[in-house]
Amino acid sequence: MAGRTARAEQVSATREAILTAAERLFAEHGVYAVSNRQVSEAAGQGNNAAVGYHFGTKADLVRAVARRHSAPIEALRERALTTAEGSADVRDWIDCLVRPVTEHLAGLGSPTWYARFCAQVMTDPALHEIVVEESLTSPALREAIDNLNRTLPELPAEVRAERGQMVRALILHTCAERERALAEGTPTPRATWSEAATGLADAIVGLWLAPVTRAR
Repeated sequence: MAGRTARAEQVSATREAILTAAERLFAEHGVYAVSNRQVSEAAGQGNNAAVGYHFGTKADLVRAVARRHSAPIEALRERALTTAEGSADVRDWIDCLVRPVTEHLAGLGSPTWYARFCAQVMTDPALHEIVVEESLTSPALREAIDNLNRTLPELPAEVRAERGQMVRALILHTCAERERALAEGTPTPRATWSEAATGLADAIVGLWLAPVTRAR
């Protein structure tokens, strides 16, 4: 029994080391610029087949890295939803989208790689679908979006879809750029992740409530 427990702990530690190495390398260099061998070496694994053994394909590894962060972000979003319950204010529901992500990044310490990892993954059509699928499994995210939609003004369907894409890109790339600046020790417009979330939410409120220019 003791031997079995030690083996399970070793496997768990190996998987965590691989996930940490993969997240960092993918964030810094891009997913397809990094080989499984490089991930194994960065994780301190002498066996270059360790990544394939523990995770399968590169797509499976990407999904595992994404899932590593989904549970803590989900918990933070559930808490935000409780705070915003019953609100008719657009800003409250936008905070439910933004702040769970920034709070999670703040809680990881520095440097972090998760935001840059997501930005890299979203540039690849096949891997993009993995992140989208993982997002859609989040009940808290779906609830936040449903409540946000109820508080928004009437918008043409194409405008709502367009602005939704803009919001996703804004959250993703703003967080990735701030994460990169912190890792490199360069100045950032806002001192903390909380302040960055405030600025980001301000911009998103403006985006959603901006006037719609009708075609002439």
